[in-house]
Amino acid sequence: MTELSKTFDPAELEQRWYAHWETNGLFRPDRPGAEPWTIVNPPPNVTGSLHIGHALDNTLQDILARHARLQGKDALWVVGTDHAGIATQMVVERQMASAQQKRTDFTREEFVAKVWEWKEESGGEITQQLRRLGCSMDWANERFTMDEGFSKAVLKVFVDLHKEGLLYRDKRLVNWDPAFRTAISDLEVETREVAGHMWHFKYPLAGGETYTYVERDADGQVVVEEERDYIAIATTRPETMLGDGAVAVNPKDERYRAIVGKLCEIPVGPKEHRRLIPIIADEYPDPDFGSGAVKITGAHDANDYGVAQRNGIPMYRLMDEMAAMRTDGAPYEEAAARAREVASGATASAAEIDALNLVPDTYRGLDRYAARKQVVADIDADGLMLMVENKTIMQPFGDRSGVVIEPMLTDQWYVDAATLAKPAIEAVRSGAIQIVPKTWEKTFFNWMENIQPWCVSRQLWWGHRIPAWFAEDGSIYVALTEAEAQAQAGEGVALRQDSDVLDTWFSSALWPFATMGWPEETSPTLHGRYPNDVLISGFDILFFWDARMMMQGIHFMGDVPFKKLYLHGLVRAADGAKMSKSKGNVVNPLGLIDQYGADALRFFMAAMESQGRDIKMDEKRVEGYRNFATKLWNACRFAQSNGIVASTHMEAPAAELAVNKWIIAETIGCVQAVDLALADLRFDGAANAVYQFVWSRFCDWYLELIKPVFDGDEKGSIDPESKLVAGWVIDQILVLLHPFMPFITEELWHAMGPRENDLIVAKWPMADARSLDPAASKEIDWLIRLVSEIRAARTEVNIAPGTRMQMHVRDADAETLARLERQATVIARLARASVVQDAPGGGALQVVVDGATFVLPLEGIIDLAVERERLTKGIAAAAKERDALAGRLGNASFVERAKPEAVEKARADHAEKSAEAERLTAALERLG
Repeated sequence: MTELSKTFDPAELEQRWYAHWETNGLFRPDRPGAEPWTIVNPPPNVTGSLHIGHALDNTLQDILARHARLQGKDALWVVGTDHAGIATQMVVERQMASAQQKRTDFTREEFVAKVWEWKEESGGEITQQLRRLGCSMDWANERFTMDEGFSKAVLKVFVDLHKEGLLYRDKRLVNWDPAFRTAISDLEVETREVAGHMWHFKYPLAGGETYTYVERDADGQVVVEEERDYIAIATTRPETMLGDGAVAVNPKDERYRAIVGKLCEIPVGPKEHRRLIPIIADEYPDPDFGSGAVKITGAHDANDYGVAQRNGIPMYRLMDEMAAMRTDGAPYEEAAARAREVASGATASAAEIDALNLVPDTYRGLDRYAARKQVVADIDADGLMLMVENKTIMQPFGDRSGVVIEPMLTDQWYVDAATLAKPAIEAVRSGAIQIVPKTWEKTFFNWMENIQPWCVSRQLWWGHRIPAWFAEDGSIYVALTEAEAQAQAGEGVALRQDSDVLDTWFSSALWPFATMGWPEETSPTLHGRYPNDVLISGFDILFFWDARMMMQGIHFMGDVPFKKLYLHGLVRAADGAKMSKSKGNVVNPLGLIDQYGADALRFFMAAMESQGRDIKMDEKRVEGYRNFATKLWNACRFAQSNGIVASTHMEAPAAELAVNKWIIAETIGCVQAVDLALADLRFDGAANAVYQFVWSRFCDWYLELIKPVFDGDEKGSIDPESKLVAGWVIDQILVLLHPFMPFITEELWHAMGPRENDLIVAKWPMADARSLDPAASKEIDWLIRLVSEIRAARTEVNIAPGTRMQMHVRDADAETLARLERQATVIARLARASVVQDAPGGGALQVVVDGATFVLPLEGIIDLAVERERLTKGIAAAAKERDALAGRLGNASFVERAKPEAVEKARADHAEKSAEAERLTAALERLG
């Protein structure tokens, strides 16, 4: 047994024990014949560092992994990182920029080599930080989404999906990031409110044609009636007018019914070459919004794209990869002439439409915002601007680049997600995959049943290069290798490989099986490890990662990738706001670990993780759990000083004393509660069950109940039975707490005595109900309630803690009297009250427990009159504050207009003052 130091120092023991576990291979699955248990981590970006969301996600995973290990399962927690295409390329390009270099100064191969060099030197920061958190991952088999084996899996999936017709090339609208010059996913787009403008323009009708414009109010009364030779359009993006294909109005909008099918003129560009576009009817325009007429620019707006598709409207791309107005192609006059032919019914291929540059020569090469200013100025000069209004608009930004995203029509590779989604939907409906909490199922089904084609190509150099080769005639050959593609194309056909790479999510969707050795059929890891037992992820990547793993896993493995999917919420700032660097409310988990220890942070995460709810960051709670660790540390120091050592048996020791039978029952109850909570993935329930047991039942009561008495200068000793029981209970506590607080529990495990194994591979407690003694449990529960009531009553009337009192009992049955006799010494020590036969007269405290009244005379102990006056004043003051707060909360104006945190505080204060008034009233009544 190692003597514990007086102070608990988390930092020293965390570093020491983690190094011990990893060096000795204790995270490795190495239990032949044991039931396999597997979880994979959501691979963090190789560029990343540990943030508070990672701390939550990985703490929950580690709790389950350590728990499974303690249950005797062959637990494997797969660890790895994601190559993070955009993020990594951005980091390396910034590093190069500091040396006055840019990516295009190098060949593609040279640049990729530089990224690999950066990855080897600097790409492991987050994995070291996960170690600090205590994550028991299988580092010996760490994976990377671009390691050789994983890359083979990625290429095979691409080729196989293409062969099956589930992956194809198409021209569709994407989120285009002009800074990175690539398509990005919806996940990488951050929509913000910004101050903008709404411009209202006239689109003149062709040939000067007119119509009667009639506008009516809600009662049908005419408010405007006039002849117009134009249709009014409102837009926040005038620069896109150059690519308009039509103007749409709602078919129910009577104002425009007469001109549906007519042509109108785009009011910009050289007058002699301005294009005419049709006015069409479509359900998309809202008659009550703006003018009710909408310009349709299918190549640069998501809603317009849908209208254009439905109505066969040509979609003209205006911008290049940097979101500047295009400079390529024929002069504007030629392009506009061809566009007019197409508008008149001439056929044109998609490639020809895409090649048409309808940007007038004076705008070509301008940045999109410079073009906007010029377009507005030119239309205004032409007398065709009606008005401009200030307007708050929702603007999409690249979450990494910080630039405004441009919806853009481009050629990309797509996966037929709708087909792949069907088996995944059925897996959730049938229960083959259980989503926890179940409330997320509705969201899952809604998205999956309306899923759109998945764009999987990115215009980057870093990533899995798409295994497709192009011939000069436009033919595309998809194959695992260039040699196979050449064989398909035939000798003499010149081929060039697609320069695009695959979306990061495409490769990470294979994580549950590609990390296990697939597609190698002989992989010993794959069999028995797929499906994984559970996946834990934030709800924010349900569709971008979790659902795609379901689709790919079921399709390629013929089975679900995981049996349970646990979705946790976000960690928010203390006021409930979302954390962001711009708000300055981001919490650094490493700073919390430095200050309070990893165990305290982990326990906070578990205790606050309630299914379906976000976590509010509360540093005071983290500090409180550090205090909890210190309390456990001191309890073990007390045990050491009193000869209590590690138990040698899993089973509870034989016990005769009621207090020992009681703590054994309480321990079994705690084991049962933790087992049930973890089975239901209720992390807060498990953490709080063990917390309450350790703090209240074991430390505050059991150790006090068995504490040796002092007789003069001679210190008594704990009886042998209680030593055995206490040692056994401490062992159970350490095992139960280990998944939540691995470092301190491993330290205490070894400090309490010699062990055959480390705690990380010990055995989980068994909830053996044969050890229960209901009568003993009832007696100690009665004793605790009696002592608690007496202590509370003494405190309420200001009796000094050390004051010894006499106590008389009335209306006690035989069982209570017997308990009093057996527990008299404990009551005298803990409640400072000795039982006497006769009750003296005068004022007294009265406490009722289980029908018996315990009377404690106050004569000579306190001044009853003064105490009554104090309590009366306290009741009045508490009631006054309570009623004032009730009045404020009853004021609808306050509740509706005040800040939510102010209303919440008022409610908490009201509850506190109400409880205080009740407590003081009860104390006054006790005085008799």
